[in-house]
Amino acid sequence: MKGVILAGGLGTRLHPLTKITNKHLLPIYDRPMIHYPIMTLVEAGIRDILIVTGGNHAGEFLRLLGNGREFGLDDIAYTYQEGERGIADALALARHFADGGKVVVILGDNIIEKDIRAPVAAFDRQPSGARLLLKKVPDPERFGVAEIDGRRIVSIFEKPKKPKSDYAVTGIYMYDAAVFDIVATLVPSHRNELEITDVNNAYLKRGDLQFDLLDGWWTDAGTFESLFRANQLVRDKATGGQPDRAS
Repeated sequence: MKGVILAGGLGTRLHPLTKITNKHLLPIYDRPMIHYPIMTLVEAGIRDILIVTGGNHAGEFLRLLGNGREFGLDDIAYTYQEGERGIADALALARHFADGGKVVVILGDNIIEKDIRAPVAAFDRQPSGARLLLKKVPDPERFGVAEIDGRRIVSIFEKPKKPKSDYAVTGIYMYDAAVFDIVATLVPSHRNELEITDVNNAYLKRGDLQFDLLDGWWTDAGTFESLFRANQLVRDKATGGQPDRAS
């Protein structure tokens, strides 16, 4: 199984920080943000990784990460997304890389406390379809929201004003090879983007969508508040919640 990290976009919600660098290269405690999704995939046993980036600072990923030896990898693949046409559009660039196999996709600003070995193993055993990781959150209106009934997803709505549940669809998605054919059928939303929620709903309509609840904390880092929260969470995890000693 292969991994795809989506790290494009202009990060306009984090201006002026992102006027001089890609959002995913900003620091989260003691590492660049992009390190965390790489470590998530590596810890799940994934060794073939593609980074989809874009904007004016794409070359900085190569300078920072090189061939991935720091993470025990033999190589990291890179590709470039022109413009901002959404998450699904970025994912479409991974078709050749996936080569007909399954992929685990993670947004480059998603940071989690624990590993995803068990869900990835479950997806590996899954004959076909997609698998999502959900997390109960206090502000579901910021995310795609899944309405669930037992072990079944009933509906998914993107950033609903009145969420039907408090289960957010995290930025970790697992897809079989059919995902690229699905993306090819999408039409842009009112934001002129190809929406990943439309991909997930296509699998839901097919009756081929599974989910797991993500263990431990989860946050994105796409706003000033969530970026600050990500730094706090990672620091507390690294230090056990203890204050730094004065130097």
